[in-house]
Amino acid sequence: MTEQTIPVVNLRDYTHGGAEEREAFVQALGKALQELGFVAVDGHGVPTDLIHENYRLFESLFGLDDESKRKYERPETGRQRGYTSFGVEHAKGHEKADLKEFWHVGRELPAGHPLARRMPRNEWPSEIEDFRTKTMALYTAMDTCAQHLLEAISVYLGEAPNALPDMAKDGNSVLRVIHYPVCDGFDDPGTMRAAAHEDINLITLLPEATQSGLEILTRDGQWLEVPSLPGQMIVDTGDMMRRVTNDVIPATTHRVVNPKGTPTDRYSMPFFTHPHPDAKLKVLASCLKDGEEPRYPEQTADEYLMERLRENKVG
Repeated sequence: MTEQTIPVVNLRDYTHGGAEEREAFVQALGKALQELGFVAVDGHGVPTDLIHENYRLFESLFGLDDESKRKYERPETGRQRGYTSFGVEHAKGHEKADLKEFWHVGRELPAGHPLARRMPRNEWPSEIEDFRTKTMALYTAMDTCAQHLLEAISVYLGEAPNALPDMAKDGNSVLRVIHYPVCDGFDDPGTMRAAAHEDINLITLLPEATQSGLEILTRDGQWLEVPSLPGQMIVDTGDMMRRVTNDVIPATTHRVVNPKGTPTDRYSMPFFTHPHPDAKLKVLASCLKDGEEPRYPEQTADEYLMERLRENKVG
């Protein structure tokens, strides 16, 4: 049986436990993220059946011909919704494109909501039955899980429980479903399924992928494989978390390596938890020691996101 290589916590200890269990969860979660930037989460509450249903859905979607998929490609909005073709995205500072195609599903707000017009419109492929219903059900479940985790991180940092959840309320969070196909290029030096990078957002939730391949860069400079285990969520912190905590909680470099032996397709579906567009990426008071200055200039979440999308050659 494969064992997990990073710390493991159980979210039910926080959502259903007593005071001692909740506090133990907060400390274990916070310590793992502070020291490693990654943690595995059991008891996350996202139904396994829903995860598998969405993988089947997207296997059909990515099986469409390129012309059909490209009808839903929206470079004018930084590809924040809909389809992104194979070979478009580059890791920041990396010349060679990643070996993947993907689809984005974002938040849907009611017409009268102040942010409704500022959120890119979702794309709903007419070729795939139940696409909207199933993907939004998964989005909602992932969003709920993310709010619990952000609350626990807030408590760990010494902030009010709602500090980070309020920042992400009605945020521009994105469910990205990725297809890493079998293709030419696996043997090309410097090219891989996803080159080394850090995530942009606050936290990322990654349910079980269809196969392993994720590796993280430890503090001592070694690449550590993080296996994909059934029923487990891998959670990591992104650059926005690093900025608002003044590096107290870092963003850890990670990658998806090319398959060994006979290659097979890989699917994964990270949920990138973003603040709402006008949220200020400002260092939390609890993360500044006496006399310490913020290490990063204050920006809105939208300004920083657009900057990073341009660096990744999708904006």
